[in-house]
Amino acid sequence: MKRKIINISRPRQMTLWERAYLPEAVRGLYTTLRHVFMKKVTVEYPDEEMPIHENFRALHRLNTDDDGNLLCVACMLCATVCPANCITIVAGESDDPDIEKYPVSYDIDMGRCIFCGFCEEACPKAAIELTKNYRLADYDKSTFKYDKEQLSNTPITRRKKE
Repeated sequence: MKRKIINISRPRQMTLWERAYLPEAVRGLYTTLRHVFMKKVTVEYPDEEMPIHENFRALHRLNTDDDGNLLCVACMLCATVCPANCITIVAGESDDPDIEKYPVSYDIDMGRCIFCGFCEEACPKAAIELTKNYRLADYDKSTFKYDKEQLSNTPITRRKKE
């Protein structure tokens, strides 16, 4: 077996100009000055609204019909398809002959929700949708549990046209 000889040479010596690090200091100053005059990218959040992408999904809302009745028929599809198991529905029989079932309670634990949108896609009546309302921060974990009344009163937050 023939051995291969590898020549390893020493790296070249830096010149006096390079050892002074002056060119690198000038390049760093140039980069700093270039960024000083760039457009501002920081959003002053409470004072300025953040730009929201059109596909953004946040807080859930239960939709109602023109009479104010919930569109949800307690079919349990949203709770079944939810990968985080954060939706809990208790169904009840309705007195109205046109409505078979209705949700007695409809709860979502937003602390567990991953905002995937599967519940919205699975709903045959378009009863649940994810709004663009992203102001969900709080200090108490119990405030992340939304019931039927809170979900039906969720305001619509749409993106502002620029």
